[in-house]
Amino acid sequence: MPLEDGKSVIVPCTNCGKQNFKPSLECEGFSFVKCVSCALVQRNPQPVQEEITARYRDKFGGDYLSYEIENEESFLKLQQLALKDAGFDKIEKKLFLRSENEKPTVLDIGCATGTLLASLRDRQWRVTGVEISPCAKYARDERGLDVYDIALEEINFPSSSFDIVLASHLIEHLNDPRSFLSETYRILKNDGFCFITTPNISGFQAKLFAGSWRSAIFDHLYLFSAKTLSSLLKSTGFKVISIHTWGGLAAGVVSKNIKKAVDFLAKRLGLGDVMIIKAKKIN
Repeated sequence: MPLEDGKSVIVPCTNCGKQNFKPSLECEGFSFVKCVSCALVQRNPQPVQEEITARYRDKFGGDYLSYEIENEESFLKLQQLALKDAGFDKIEKKLFLRSENEKPTVLDIGCATGTLLASLRDRQWRVTGVEISPCAKYARDERGLDVYDIALEEINFPSSSFDIVLASHLIEHLNDPRSFLSETYRILKNDGFCFITTPNISGFQAKLFAGSWRSAIFDHLYLFSAKTLSSLLKSTGFKVISIHTWGGLAAGVVSKNIKKAVDFLAKRLGLGDVMIIKAKKIN
Protein backbone atom coordinates (compact mmCIF):
# COMPACT_ATOMS: atom_id res chain seq x y z
CA MET A 1 0.00 0.00 0.00
CA PRO A 2 1.98 3.02 -1.20
CA LEU A 3 2.06 6.14 0.95
CA GLU A 4 0.75 9.35 -0.58
CA ASP A 5 2.76 11.44 1.91
CA GLY A 6 3.58 10.71 5.52
CA LYS A 7 -0.01 11.01 6.69
CA SER A 8 -2.26 9.35 4.11
CA VAL A 9 -2.32 6.08 2.24
CA ILE A 10 -3.98 4.45 -0.74
CA VAL A 11 -5.89 1.36 0.42
CA PRO A 12 -7.71 -1.46 -1.38
CA CYS A 13 -11.40 -1.99 -0.73
CA THR A 14 -11.78 -3.42 2.77
CA ASN A 15 -14.76 -5.48 1.61
CA CYS A 16 -13.64 -7.18 -1.61
CA GLY A 17 -9.93 -6.33 -1.76
CA LYS A 18 -10.12 -4.81 -5.24
CA GLN A 19 -8.46 -1.49 -6.12
CA ASN A 20 -10.76 -0.14 -8.80
CA PHE A 21 -12.66 2.96 -7.67
CA LYS A 22 -14.79 5.69 -9.19
CA PRO A 23 -15.76 9.12 -7.74
CA SER A 24 -18.72 9.02 -5.37
CA LEU A 25 -19.21 12.08 -3.14
CA GLU A 26 -17.55 15.48 -3.45
CA CYS A 27 -17.37 17.22 -0.11
CA GLU A 28 -15.76 20.45 1.02
CA GLY A 29 -12.01 19.80 0.92
CA PHE A 30 -12.17 16.01 0.55
CA SER A 31 -14.06 13.31 -1.30
CA PHE A 32 -15.28 9.71 -1.23
CA VAL A 33 -14.86 7.04 -3.88
CA LYS A 34 -16.92 3.92 -4.60
CA CYS A 35 -15.54 0.44 -5.24
CA VAL A 36 -16.50 -0.57 -8.77
CA SER A 37 -16.69 -4.24 -7.74
CA CYS A 38 -18.78 -4.17 -4.54
CA ALA A 39 -20.03 -0.54 -4.25
CA LEU A 40 -18.47 0.18 -0.83
CA VAL A 41 -17.94 3.92 -0.40
CA GLN A 42 -14.75 5.07 1.33
CA ARG A 43 -12.14 7.79 1.61
CA ASN A 44 -9.13 6.99 -0.58
CA PRO A 45 -6.43 7.97 0.09
CA GLN A 46 -7.26 8.06 3.77
CA PRO A 47 -5.37 9.27 6.86
CA VAL A 48 -3.06 6.65 8.38
CA GLN A 49 -4.07 5.10 11.68
CA GLU A 50 -1.54 7.12 13.68
CA GLU A 51 -3.13 10.34 12.41
CA ILE A 52 -6.61 9.11 13.28
CA THR A 53 -5.59 8.07 16.79
CA ALA A 54 -3.79 11.37 17.42
CA ARG A 55 -6.83 13.29 16.20
CA TYR A 56 -9.13 11.68 18.76
CA ARG A 57 -6.63 11.69 21.61
CA ASP A 58 -4.95 15.05 21.20
CA LYS A 59 -6.26 17.42 18.57
CA PHE A 60 -9.86 17.65 19.74
CA GLY A 61 -9.95 15.17 22.59
CA GLY A 62 -11.06 17.73 25.19
CA ASP A 63 -13.74 19.15 22.92
CA TYR A 64 -15.00 15.66 22.17
CA LEU A 65 -15.27 14.86 25.89
CA SER A 66 -17.30 18.03 26.51
CA TYR A 67 -19.52 17.22 23.54
CA GLU A 68 -20.18 13.68 24.78
CA ILE A 69 -20.92 14.80 28.34
CA GLU A 70 -23.30 17.47 27.08
CA ASN A 71 -25.20 15.03 24.86
CA GLU A 72 -24.84 11.74 26.71
CA GLU A 73 -28.46 11.56 27.88
CA SER A 74 -29.91 11.96 24.37
CA PHE A 75 -27.26 9.64 22.89
CA LEU A 76 -28.13 6.97 25.48
CA LYS A 77 -31.82 7.17 24.62
CA LEU A 78 -31.05 6.77 20.89
CA GLN A 79 -28.80 3.77 21.57
CA GLN A 80 -31.39 2.10 23.76
CA LEU A 81 -34.14 2.61 21.16
CA ALA A 82 -31.92 1.17 18.42
CA LEU A 83 -31.00 -1.87 20.51
CA LYS A 84 -34.65 -2.45 21.37
CA ASP A 85 -35.54 -2.37 17.64
CA ALA A 86 -32.79 -4.92 17.00
CA GLY A 87 -34.04 -7.33 19.67
CA PHE A 88 -31.41 -6.76 22.36
CA ASP A 89 -33.94 -7.09 25.19
CA LYS A 90 -35.02 -10.56 24.04
CA ILE A 91 -31.42 -11.76 23.92
CA GLU A 92 -30.82 -10.27 27.36
CA LYS A 93 -33.71 -12.26 28.86
CA LYS A 94 -32.39 -15.52 27.41
CA LEU A 95 -28.87 -14.87 28.68
CA PHE A 96 -30.05 -14.17 32.21
CA LEU A 97 -32.01 -17.43 32.23
CA ARG A 98 -28.80 -19.45 31.79
CA SER A 99 -27.71 -19.31 35.41
CA GLU A 100 -28.14 -17.00 38.37
CA ASN A 101 -24.39 -17.21 39.00
CA GLU A 102 -23.33 -16.52 35.40
CA LYS A 103 -23.86 -12.89 34.51
CA PRO A 104 -23.73 -12.19 30.77
CA THR A 105 -20.77 -10.25 29.42
CA VAL A 106 -20.89 -7.23 27.11
CA LEU A 107 -18.15 -5.21 25.42
CA ASP A 108 -18.97 -1.70 24.16
CA ILE A 109 -16.37 -0.55 21.63
CA GLY A 110 -16.30 3.21 21.26
CA CYS A 111 -18.15 3.52 24.56
CA ALA A 112 -17.50 7.28 24.97
CA THR A 113 -18.32 8.34 28.55
CA GLY A 114 -19.77 4.94 29.39
CA THR A 115 -23.43 5.84 29.85
CA LEU A 116 -24.70 2.73 28.08
CA LEU A 117 -22.26 0.48 29.95
CA ALA A 118 -23.33 2.01 33.26
CA SER A 119 -26.99 1.36 32.45
CA LEU A 120 -26.20 -2.26 31.56
CA ARG A 121 -24.17 -2.70 34.74
CA ASP A 122 -27.24 -1.54 36.65
CA ARG A 123 -29.09 -4.41 34.94
CA GLN A 124 -26.45 -6.84 36.28
CA TRP A 125 -24.35 -7.25 33.14
CA ARG A 126 -20.59 -7.71 33.44
CA VAL A 127 -19.40 -4.74 31.39
CA THR A 128 -16.18 -3.74 29.61
CA GLY A 129 -15.47 -0.83 27.30
CA VAL A 130 -12.98 0.36 24.69
CA GLU A 131 -12.50 4.07 23.97
CA ILE A 132 -9.34 5.76 22.61
CA SER A 133 -10.41 9.35 23.38
CA PRO A 134 -10.15 11.16 26.77
CA CYS A 135 -13.67 9.88 27.43
CA ALA A 136 -12.03 6.63 28.59
CA LYS A 137 -10.52 8.27 31.67
CA TYR A 138 -13.83 9.96 32.43
CA ALA A 139 -15.65 6.60 32.22
CA ARG A 140 -13.11 5.01 34.57
CA ASP A 141 -12.84 7.85 37.07
CA GLU A 142 -16.44 9.09 37.16
CA ARG A 143 -18.32 5.82 36.60
CA GLY A 144 -15.88 3.20 37.83
CA LEU A 145 -16.00 1.30 34.56
CA ASP A 146 -13.41 -1.07 33.13
CA VAL A 147 -12.49 0.81 29.94
CA TYR A 148 -9.39 0.26 27.77
CA ASP A 149 -7.94 3.26 25.91
CA ILE A 150 -6.22 1.39 23.07
CA ALA A 151 -7.57 -0.13 19.85
CA LEU A 152 -9.48 -3.40 20.14
CA GLU A 153 -6.89 -5.35 18.15
CA GLU A 154 -4.14 -4.28 20.58
CA ILE A 155 -5.91 -5.48 23.74
CA ASN A 156 -5.79 -9.21 22.95
CA PHE A 157 -8.85 -10.31 24.89
CA PRO A 158 -9.06 -14.11 25.29
CA SER A 159 -11.09 -15.86 22.60
CA SER A 160 -14.79 -16.35 23.34
CA SER A 161 -14.86 -13.70 26.08
CA PHE A 162 -18.16 -11.91 25.44
CA ASP A 163 -21.82 -12.72 24.91
CA ILE A 164 -22.48 -9.37 23.21
CA VAL A 165 -20.28 -6.82 21.43
CA LEU A 166 -21.67 -3.34 20.74
CA ALA A 167 -20.20 -0.75 18.37
CA SER A 168 -22.26 2.40 17.85
CA HIS A 169 -21.05 4.99 15.32
CA LEU A 170 -17.56 3.48 15.34
CA ILE A 171 -16.92 1.29 12.30
CA GLU A 172 -17.13 4.21 9.86
CA HIS A 173 -14.15 5.83 11.64
CA LEU A 174 -11.81 2.82 11.39
CA ASN A 175 -8.95 2.35 8.95
CA ASP A 176 -9.49 -1.39 8.81
CA PRO A 177 -13.10 -2.47 9.45
CA ARG A 178 -12.30 -6.02 8.30
CA SER A 179 -9.63 -6.49 10.98
CA PHE A 180 -12.01 -5.02 13.55
CA LEU A 181 -14.84 -7.43 12.65
CA SER A 182 -12.47 -10.40 12.56
CA GLU A 183 -11.28 -9.59 16.07
CA THR A 184 -14.87 -9.05 17.20
CA TYR A 185 -15.74 -12.49 15.86
CA ARG A 186 -12.80 -14.07 17.72
CA ILE A 187 -13.65 -12.61 21.12
CA LEU A 188 -17.37 -13.39 20.90
CA LYS A 189 -18.66 -16.61 22.42
CA ASN A 190 -20.24 -19.13 20.09
CA ASP A 191 -23.77 -17.95 19.30
CA GLY A 192 -22.83 -14.50 20.59
CA PHE A 193 -24.13 -11.36 18.91
CA CYS A 194 -22.66 -8.10 17.70
CA PHE A 195 -24.72 -4.96 17.12
CA ILE A 196 -23.20 -2.49 14.66
CA THR A 197 -24.74 0.99 14.35
CA THR A 198 -23.56 3.27 11.54
CA PRO A 199 -24.84 5.85 9.02
CA ASN A 200 -26.70 4.38 6.04
CA ILE A 201 -25.48 5.66 2.67
CA SER A 202 -28.48 4.01 1.01
CA GLY A 203 -30.84 6.08 3.13
CA PHE A 204 -33.11 8.88 1.98
CA GLN A 205 -30.97 11.69 3.40
CA ALA A 206 -27.77 10.43 1.77
CA LYS A 207 -29.48 10.27 -1.61
CA LEU A 208 -31.04 13.70 -1.15
CA PHE A 209 -27.99 15.62 0.07
CA ALA A 210 -25.11 13.69 -1.59
CA GLY A 211 -21.80 15.40 -0.68
CA SER A 212 -23.63 17.67 1.77
CA TRP A 213 -25.07 14.71 3.69
CA ARG A 214 -24.45 15.18 7.40
CA SER A 215 -22.56 11.86 7.62
CA ALA A 216 -20.26 12.61 4.68
CA ILE A 217 -17.69 14.18 6.99
CA PHE A 218 -13.90 14.19 7.18
CA ASP A 219 -13.74 11.82 10.16
CA HIS A 220 -15.74 9.09 8.42
CA LEU A 221 -13.45 6.84 6.39
CA TYR A 222 -16.23 4.48 5.24
CA LEU A 223 -19.90 4.98 4.43
CA PHE A 224 -21.71 1.66 4.46
CA SER A 225 -25.00 0.53 3.00
CA ALA A 226 -26.88 -2.42 4.45
CA LYS A 227 -25.61 -4.45 1.50
CA THR A 228 -21.92 -3.60 1.84
CA LEU A 229 -21.81 -3.94 5.63
CA SER A 230 -23.72 -7.24 5.46
CA SER A 231 -21.21 -8.49 2.90
CA LEU A 232 -18.29 -7.55 5.12
CA LEU A 233 -19.89 -9.19 8.16
CA LYS A 234 -20.56 -12.41 6.24
CA SER A 235 -17.00 -12.53 4.88
CA THR A 236 -15.64 -12.34 8.45
CA GLY A 237 -17.77 -15.27 9.60
CA PHE A 238 -20.96 -13.66 10.87
CA LYS A 239 -24.54 -14.49 10.03
CA VAL A 240 -26.60 -11.32 9.59
CA ILE A 241 -29.82 -11.68 11.61
CA SER A 242 -31.57 -8.35 11.16
CA ILE A 243 -31.22 -4.84 9.77
CA HIS A 244 -33.18 -1.83 11.03
CA THR A 245 -32.95 1.80 9.93
CA TRP A 246 -34.43 5.04 11.21
CA GLY A 247 -34.38 8.80 10.59
CA GLY A 248 -35.91 10.39 7.50
CA LEU A 249 -35.02 14.08 7.81
CA ALA A 250 -33.11 16.06 10.42
CA ALA A 251 -35.04 18.28 12.81
CA GLY A 252 -35.54 21.81 11.52
CA VAL A 253 -35.29 20.94 7.83
CA VAL A 254 -39.06 20.70 7.37
CA SER A 255 -42.16 21.10 9.55
CA LYS A 256 -42.73 18.60 12.35
CA ASN A 257 -45.66 16.96 10.56
CA ILE A 258 -43.69 16.43 7.34
CA LYS A 259 -40.68 15.17 9.29
CA LYS A 260 -42.89 12.70 11.16
CA ALA A 261 -44.29 11.33 7.89
CA VAL A 262 -40.89 11.10 6.20
CA ASP A 263 -39.35 9.47 9.28
CA PHE A 264 -42.12 6.87 9.32
CA LEU A 265 -41.71 6.03 5.64
CA ALA A 266 -37.92 5.94 5.83
CA LYS A 267 -38.02 3.47 8.69
CA ARG A 268 -40.74 1.36 7.08
CA LEU A 269 -38.88 1.17 3.74
CA GLY A 270 -35.40 0.64 5.18
CA LEU A 271 -34.27 4.08 3.97
CA GLY A 272 -33.43 5.57 7.35
CA ASP A 273 -30.39 7.75 7.87
CA VAL A 274 -28.85 5.37 10.42
CA MET A 275 -28.91 1.57 10.58
CA ILE A 276 -28.25 -1.10 13.18
CA ILE A 277 -27.24 -4.57 12.04
CA LYS A 278 -27.48 -7.54 14.38
CA ALA A 279 -25.12 -10.37 13.48
CA LYS A 280 -24.39 -13.71 15.13
CA LYS A 281 -21.24 -15.78 15.54
CA ILE A 282 -21.95 -19.28 14.29
CA ASN A 283 -19.26 -21.96 14.11
